[in-house]
Amino acid sequence: GDSRIVAKRYTKSPMLLPTVSDTPRTDYDSVKDYFDAFLLKKPQGKILDGDIYIGNGWATDSGIYEFTMGATGDVVKARYSYNYVQEDGIWKIQHHHSSVMPEEIAVGKSISEDEVRSLFSLWNDALATLDPKKVAARYAKSGVLLPTVSDTPRTDFSSIEDYFVNFLTLKPQGEILESHVTIGVNWCQDVGIYEFTMGATGKKVKGR
Repeated sequence: GDSRIVAKRYTKSPMLLPTVSDTPRTDYDSVKDYFDAFLLKKPQGKILDGDIYIGNGWATDSGIYEFTMGATGDVVKARYSYNYVQEDGIWKIQHHHSSVMPEEIAVGKSISEDEVRSLFSLWNDALATLDPKKVAARYAKSGVLLPTVSDTPRTDFSSIEDYFVNFLTLKPQGEILESHVTIGVNWCQDVGIYEFTMGATGKKVKGR
């Protein structure tokens, strides 16, 4: 996951309209900045449906692709369009537009209670890596974390990562003891009691 290698696939004056950012990226540094964060999810993509057109010194590829996020197991489908041109004899991306499927945003995919509970396992697996970035990547961009052993609410990636820098030194692994799942349109929640075993000390901590 080297963002520099990805950014070099774009021309010197690109236009990247990314899937998970509102900011157009129009040069090497801004393209790299986007992929610095996106590559933390360990994405791997495949094209599901594509149409290619070729002209004199240019080519376009547009359709639908799907990413599997290796860090979380999430699968994201999106529409895409690539415009390629030759720069210094090398085919590169001049324009790249990617956007999530609008009907899936509006309706959302259904989720079962068991699938909701399995989301905890993905978070717990991230804890086991002892990598605070991987744990923080499990939270939404506007997520709120009210932590077990800190009085400070964490409301963005950096502050969530900062909390887990210290917490992960305890080598925690969690187990849900009691769970109450509620599912709505495009949201779900899992409320209950869990227990952590701290691998660094052997101490057990129960929390809500």
